[in-house]
Parts: sequence; structure tokens; C-alpha cells
Amino acid sequence: MGSDCPRAAGGMGLWTSKLPQRARALRPQEKDILKSPLIIFVMGGPGCGKGTQCKNMATKYGFCHMGLGQLLRQEAQRSTRWGQKIHDIMLQGLLVPTGIILDTISNAMLSRPESQGFLINGFPRELRQAKEFERIVGRAPDVVIVFDCSMETMVRRALHRGRLEHRADDCESAIRQRLETYYTLCEPVLTFYQQKNLLCNILAEAAPENIFAKCCSVVESLQ
Repeated sequence: MGSDCPRAAGGMGLWTSKLPQRARALRPQEKDILKSPLIIFVMGGPGCGKGTQCKNMATKYGFCHMGLGQLLRQEAQRSTRWGQKIHDIMLQGLLVPTGIILDTISNAMLSRPESQGFLINGFPRELRQAKEFERIVGRAPDVVIVFDCSMETMVRRALHRGRLEHRADDCESAIRQRLETYYTLCEPVLTFYQQKNLLCNILAEAAPENIFAKCCSVVESLQ
């Protein structure tokens, strides 16, 4: 796995056994804060264009755009006990425990109580995270947008991004490994949300402006 799903080859016992797999349940007043904003999860493999479209939607609708990978990297840079532990986990390439991921997301959302909506990019990455979010927040997302794209298109786009942003993890072998991981972990998540009638698939092979128009239709159907 690459940076889209922080882990690596090492054994996991040392760190994950000491860190929470379950997140802190929100207090009633915290759940109340998150009752009214739109909550939109945005899923898709690396290179599908979800980051670009999230930024566009955030700009148009005034939503708060949160990328899971970016949130974890920011947390890892903080001089706190949790920040240091997240830094060490990511440095070793281990899986960041679900409890930390959910605490990071919920804290970020609660820090923006004025927001009319949240676009959470790259989440959930596995079924446990989807279920844990509903447990701690007390509600499901309003919709889960999934960008459908062929593997070859995503590899090509991610390689281009890697060259532009000098991302070491955007080499072809790493991208293909991340895609395999994405498909394996996310299949149960997609089934979970399909059964709740929350899934919205958008074909992401088209021109960016056409994809954005479809995203806008989804958002406006919720308002």
C-alpha cells in the first residue's frame, strides 16, 4: 500500500495493540452539531480525480473539504502525544488504527461547527470505518459519491500527478498496489452503502467539467 492507505510491510503488533481501534463516542451536544450539515463521503481509487472534484464542490457550495490522508499527515506533524504516535505509525508504514482515524475526522468536523457541509475525501477505506463512523456520530452520511474509473486511466493520471507534485509514492508499481488494495478493501463498503441506498456512482472518464456537473446534480438533490 502507498500513502493513500498508510501501512507497510512490517509487523503491526507493536503499535496497533497499544492504540485505539474504537473511536471516542461523541457527546449528545457534539452529535447535535453534526445533525444538520450535509455529510458527503467521496470514494475512488488514486488518480480517479476525487480530490480535484472535492475542491471544486467545496468552492462552489462553501463546504469544508477534508482529505483523510492530509488530515493524518497534519496530525502527524503536531507536537502532541497522538501526533507523535501517528507519525511513528506512518513512518513505519503500518495501518493507522480505525479509532485514531475516526477521532481525527470527528475532531476536524467539530472544529468547523459553522460549516453547511463536509466533503470527506478518501473515507471510509474499509467496512469497519464505515460502521464506526455511524456509531460515534450517530448518523450515516447523506450520500456516498464513488468515482468509477478504469485502472489504466487511474494509473495514467496518478503518474502524471506524481511527476507534477514530485510524489515518490506515485510510481507505477506503487499505484497498482494501492489500486488492488482499494478494490479489495472497498468492495464491502460499497455493498454496505448500496444496501442503504446511499451510493451514487459517477463515471470519471469524462472531461472534468462534465464530471463536476454530475457532482453538482448530486449535491443539489440533497439541498
